[in-house]
Amino acid sequence: MRRLIAPALISALLASPALAVTCGNTSSGFETWKQDFQREAKRAGVRKAGLQALANAQYARRTISADRNQKSFKYSLEKFMQIRGSATIVAQGRKRKARNPEFYAALERKYGVPAGVLIAIHGMETAFGNYMGDSQVVSAIVTLTYDCRRSDFFRPHALGALKLVDQGAITTATLGAKHGELGHTQFLPGNALQYGVDWDGNGRVDFYNMGDAMASTANYLRQKGWKPGKGYQQGEPNYRVLKQWNAATVYQQSLAIMARQIDR
Repeated sequence: MRRLIAPALISALLASPALAVTCGNTSSGFETWKQDFQREAKRAGVRKAGLQALANAQYARRTISADRNQKSFKYSLEKFMQIRGSATIVAQGRKRKARNPEFYAALERKYGVPAGVLIAIHGMETAFGNYMGDSQVVSAIVTLTYDCRRSDFFRPHALGALKLVDQGAITTATLGAKHGELGHTQFLPGNALQYGVDWDGNGRVDFYNMGDAMASTANYLRQKGWKPGKGYQQGEPNYRVLKQWNAATVYQQSLAIMARQIDR
């Protein structure tokens, strides 16, 4: 005789953690996962605009492809600096500092971070704002949160992106890097939400405005432990703070070298 499963048992099975949709490695479960994540977003305080942005997010295949094929951080220091164009960054960085010395001096007075460090980050991340990405930030970061590879790492940044939409700082159309980084210095959205600075005083933080972006970067480093007046080369107090910006050793080494050359 065919047995019927009681409705209460069905509900219990569907609610079971073993059957809950937590992540996925293909696009097939993305829409279902978004519905689950919407509930989490609501609990985290995301409002109507952010929830609508989540609903509109598309599975970002180019982001997944890029995440699976990161190679540059495996290069030697010499090769990495060559690929990143360190000589050009240093040469242009010195000119940028000379053209606007008071701006960088003001940032250093407030946050303690030297011009060379901020300029080197700006040059490394977006070639001084000349290329800030071609991927929709919300879709990219939501896709990475859904993807099983690093879901927990990207979750606070997805929530941050949705809250930035609520604040009007970004929209669903805002473009950034393939991993959802945004603006002149490529902030992950959760960090943008927490450390953003309205440098020009217009009432909003705009990471596509150089002043806001550079001040936010300086603020981030200071909040992560930067000690004003202390060195940032290997073995010096602030070198470890560079790791807070990018965990790749070759990036930290390159940043320290280029920043020192710019500040000479």
